[in-house]
Parts: sequence; structure tokens; C-alpha cells
Amino acid sequence: MLIDFSQMETEIIPHFMGGEGEIHAKMQVDERNRILHGILPPGSSIGYHTHETSSEIVYILSGTGKVRVEGGEEPLKAGDCHYCPKGHAHSLINNSDGPLEFFAVVPQQ
Repeated sequence: MLIDFSQMETEIIPHFMGGEGEIHAKMQVDERNRILHGILPPGSSIGYHTHETSSEIVYILSGTGKVRVEGGEEPLKAGDCHYCPKGHAHSLINNSDGPLEFFAVVPQQ
């Protein structure tokens, strides 16, 4: 199945998961997965949340930022991949002057 994000409308979601600012998202959602192409503008974040029933894989396409995880923070840059296992918590934060573009997969487990 081809997922053509270029043909999807961008949804602007303020305070995603309780975060700051907004996320610009294109999502493919079904009963098995949430697949997301997202952009966090400068100063925006995805709020700190726990993956109770799923894990999440986040691949940074462009820009820089950080991820808040249990026990601290980790810097992120283009080419980095962040993994949040089921039962753990995280937050994605754009603390830079440019957009943070990423691709994320949340499989339902």
C-alpha cells in the first residue's frame, strides 16, 4: 500500500498531546498503525505522554530539537531515530529557530 503524503491535506493541531504551539501533520491511521509526517514549528512541542498500549518510532528528516525521556533529554538532528518502547514516556520538542520535520510510526500492539 502506497501512502502518498504529498496528496494529503495538512492538519494543524494546536497543543498536540498537551504540548506547546502546534504541529502540522499528515496522518494515515487504521486499526493497526498511526503513520505520521509532521512538522513542529520553532518553539512547538508534542506534550509528554506515556505509550500505554503502543511503542513509537520517530525519524528526524530535517532540523534539530530534543526529546524528553524518563531520566533526561536527548538532542535530535536530521538522520536520528528515537524509539519510545511500550510503557515508556516521551515528548518531542523543537527548541531551534527552524522547523523540525519528522516521520513517526505508532504500531498498535
